[in-house]
Formats: sequence, C-alpha cells, structure tokens
Amino acid sequence: MSGVKLSMLGLLLLSAPAWAGQPTTSAVTRDAAPVFSAGVDMVTVQVSVRDPRGRIVRGLACPDFRLVDSGFGRPIRTVVESDAPLRVAVLLDVSGSMAIDGNIARARRAVRAIVGSLRRGRDEAALFAFDSSLRELVPFTEDLDRFGAVDLTGRPYGQTSLYDAVADTATLVGRGGNRHHALLVVTDGVDTGSRRTVEEVSGVASAISVPVHLLTVGGRLDRRGGPGGAGGPDGGALSATLADLARWTGGSARATGTEEDMLEALGDLLPGLRHQYVLMFRPGFRRGWHPIEITTADDRLAVHARRGYVAGRAKLDQRPVARERPCE
Repeated sequence: MSGVKLSMLGLLLLSAPAWAGQPTTSAVTRDAAPVFSAGVDMVTVQVSVRDPRGRIVRGLACPDFRLVDSGFGRPIRTVVESDAPLRVAVLLDVSGSMAIDGNIARARRAVRAIVGSLRRGRDEAALFAFDSSLRELVPFTEDLDRFGAVDLTGRPYGQTSLYDAVADTATLVGRGGNRHHALLVVTDGVDTGSRRTVEEVSGVASAISVPVHLLTVGGRLDRRGGPGGAGGPDGGALSATLADLARWTGGSARATGTEEDMLEALGDLLPGLRHQYVLMFRPGFRRGWHPIEITTADDRLAVHARRGYVAGRAKLDQRPVARERPCE
C-alpha cells in the first residue's frame, strides 16, 4: 500500500479503508520547531526527577541541578516547579503487523486504560491512528467521554511508518499552553515503512520539547525476544532504536503484555508527567544542534529530560510560572 509522504512542513490527516468508520479530517498546519536565539531567547527543558526507589522528587531548586551543554558547563537561569494538567496525544498503531498474536486487541485496551487514567475536566487528550499514513480520530479535548464513541474495531492494515507518525504527531502536542505535554505511542514496535531514521525523529521531538513514551504491546513471542524484539533497559521487548528514541526525547519505553501491565506502567508514568521542573537557560552561541545533559548534585537521583536543542533565531513560547526560584 503506498502512503502519502508526511512532510516536515505540514501534516495531512487521511481516512483509510481499514478504518472506514472514521471521518476524514482536513489538513493540519504544523508549527516549526523552535530555534533559540543565542542573545535573546531562553531554552526550556522539562525535567522529571526520581529517587532510587522510583518516587517523584519534589522541592528541588537551582543549586540542585547541573547542566552540560555541548561538553561545557552552563549556568541555569531559572527553575520552575509545577504540577500542571496534561496534554497527551495517544498514537495508536493500526498497521498490518498489529494483527499478529492479538496485539491490536491489547492496543485497544491500552487506549481505554490511558484515557481512564487521565483526570476529567483537567487533562486534555487526542487520539491518532497510523499505518502508512496518519489520521486524527479524536481532536484535543477535555471531554474524555468522546473517546468511548470511537470505533476501533477495524482490521489492521498497511505498512508501519512508526517514526514518521511520531515525528508528525509530536509537533501537534506542543500547542497546549500551560500544560505538561507528552506523546504516548501504543505499538508492537515494528517499523516497516518509515522514511525518517530514528535519529531524525528524535531530533524533531527533542527540539519541540515533547517527551515520547513508547508503550509496546505484544504476546509471549515478542516478550521473549522474537522477530523485531530485543531486550532494552526499560522493558523486555524493545528494539534498541525504540529505546533510543524514548531516551533522546526525555521519555520512556515500556513493554506491556496485559491490561494489568499497562495500568501498572501508567501508574508509574503519569505522576512524573504531572510533576515536573522546567529549567531555563540561555542557548550557546554556536548555531545548530546542541547536545545537553542534566543531572543533580545528588548522583543517586535519576533525571529524565530531552537530550538537546537547536540554536538559531526564533521566539520562545511562554511557560507557566509556579513557585519560581531564580538562580540569579
């Protein structure tokens, strides 16, 4: 099945025969990834911190954080600690590989579990589906009851353009103002048709400050390292490229086989999305991609944050200010 090329400048959301019950939607204009000016703008990075037992760490301030930019230490100007509502895009894999071993049924249950874990009247969510093209099933809304009316009974079909779909959805998540953003991808982890490499997608997602969290669903074949599967640090059935994608964007990668696994993963994931620190610092003078590393003075703490930004000319979106502790 031939797909429609998803460009970096725009996103075309199409209906497909395998999911004929879904309405056709119009084209969505994508925002360009922010490029931070060396002399004017501030780079912002969302940071989640956990202790050795995996618990969320609260109450940190500027002196607790360390920033390395392109191999050099850089001062942090401001730390904002915030508990904010979530803006979550759920990206559902409906490609042909999902028909194997009941994976699509697990994925549908995963979508229900994700929506059921969100806070009604506070969090905002959207649902997208992809095979060789990307479709919007539910636009961003606080009315979570709308997800119950979506027909997810169609037959999985088509190639899996996983990295293309992640790249083209990530930009849409970051338009939500004073919310904590995340992209949750429900997939079997098999990519057969993407035009972008994982490095290209991680660069896009990292530049727009959207963490990508991969929730892989699979039967016993996948969990014991079957075709396309390999052990990863965050789960037992992840390919190295998927684990890298999550790590580079400040997200996570988790393998799930049952609805109980999914609920356990969400119970661990969502608190870290709700409570975050936003670190602000001036970008370096060198144009282009800047790799960064953020740590804490206490090396026992685990920091989850994106791994870089792009320096250039652009304006920075304003972030909410809550319990601000200026470093200078």
